[in-house]
Formats: sequence, structure tokens, C-alpha cells
Amino acid sequence: MIKEIERQTTSGYTALLVLLVALIGTIFLAFSRSPLALVLLLPIGILLAGLFLVNPNEARVLQLFGKYVGTVKQPGLRYANPFYSKRKISVRVRNFETGKLKVNDKIGTPVEIAAVVVWRVIDTAEALFEVDNFEEYVHVQSESAVRTLATNYPYDEHEEGEASLSGSLSEIANKLKDQIQERLDTAGVEVIEARISHLAYAPEIANAMLQRQQASAIIAARTKLVEGAVGMVEMALDMLTKQNVVELDEAMKATMVSNLLVVLTSDRGTQPVVNTSSSKSE
Repeated sequence: MIKEIERQTTSGYTALLVLLVALIGTIFLAFSRSPLALVLLLPIGILLAGLFLVNPNEARVLQLFGKYVGTVKQPGLRYANPFYSKRKISVRVRNFETGKLKVNDKIGTPVEIAAVVVWRVIDTAEALFEVDNFEEYVHVQSESAVRTLATNYPYDEHEEGEASLSGSLSEIANKLKDQIQERLDTAGVEVIEARISHLAYAPEIANAMLQRQQASAIIAARTKLVEGAVGMVEMALDMLTKQNVVELDEAMKATMVSNLLVVLTSDRGTQPVVNTSSSKSE
């Protein structure tokens, strides 16, 4: 495996000054019709090819007849062997969004999922020489990691504490980042961040799943409502007993519990009925 070697090069400004002085001298020799001017002109032209520019957050990979000799990361005008090829590569932070992928989650439910991946090149030699096209490699491997992740988790949480695609956002993001990084280690790429940007049920089951979610929400709400109503009824009976407001036999308690539960759990307004008859027959 080829690893990056950071190479120090000569300042291009110094080399440019020397070459300009040599070029001016050659021009004077040419005006004096000296044959030495033609001899010097070709080497100066070749030496000028050693000048190259390195922008901030950019690198130049140097090769000599196909052999990797190092990477220059110092910004500014630099000078190296004119026979080196100087391939430009960006080390800036980049990001891309995968397309919407249709996959089956852990329990076989078809879902649509997409992710945003933030990355950068940290080893220029691996990026250029270990894979054919490192940008395409990042895209393909990221989509593969998203597919694998989606098949390992359910869309919704079915058991308490279970990780899910829609509910465990932080855990899913970390897992996705680790899976993508594992695939991109050989390409000299660092994954800075990876997160799900789109998550939805597939269109063919979206309506059915929406109804299921609504039903689950209604059941959960009703459960809380019943728990609260039972507590209020229990509290009312205790207070009536402790304060001796009224003495209730078991039949009256059952009737009162039934009426209170109807009032407290009903989703519509109840109509009061006034009973004017005596509780005991005379």
C-alpha cells in the first residue's frame, strides 16, 4: 500500500528570480548574435517547467516517470524537478447526498432512505493510487453502507429500548459514519460526518403505515387516559370515605365508578341526568 510522503520543495519565487535573470542574460546574448544564446534557451525553458502553484487546502502529487516521489502541501509558488509530473488534488472538506434508495428494513418493510456524507482526503497517495477514482469510490461505498445500515434496523421502535431508523438518530448517525469510514480507509479518505437526510415508507405502503401510526397513537393516548381516570376514581372514593361525606355500599360504589369512568374517558361531552328519586325504596 502506498502511503503519503510529504515533500519539501524550493521556494518558487527564488527560482523564478534566478531563471528570469538567466533569461534576460540569454536575450542579451541573442541580440549580440552569440551562438551561446541558443544553447542556453532550451535548458532555461525546461527549468521553467519546474514552477508550479499550490493553492490553500490543495496538494500536488509528484511523480517521476510513474514513480511516486512525494506530495507538496505548502501553499504558494513552489519549484521542483521540471521532469516531475505535478498532479493537483483537493484536500478541502466536501459533502454529497446519496440518492433516495429503496430498501427493506430489518423486518422487511420497504422504506426510502438517503444520507448526507461529509468527507475529505487525508492521504493523497492512497486516494490516487489505491483506488481507480476516489470520488466515485466514496459515492458507491457510501450508498452501500446506507443500504446495509437500513437492513439492520427497523423503521420504527417495536420494543422499548430498541434502536430504530426513525427514533435513534444519534446512534444511527454514528453507526453510519463508522460503516462508511471502514469502507473508505483504503482510499485515504476521512469521514467527518454522516447522517440520514431522508427517511420515509415506500409509496406503496405509506398509507397503510400512516393508519398504523395513527392507531398506535390513539391506543397510547387512550391508555394514558384510562390510567388517569382510574387514579381519579380511586382518589374520589378515598376522599368520600375519609371525610364521611356519604356511605356507599358495594352496588353504589360500582355505579359511581362506572359513571365516573364514562365521564372521564369519553371523547365527547356527557349529558348529566338528575335522579330525583330516593336511593332506597320506602
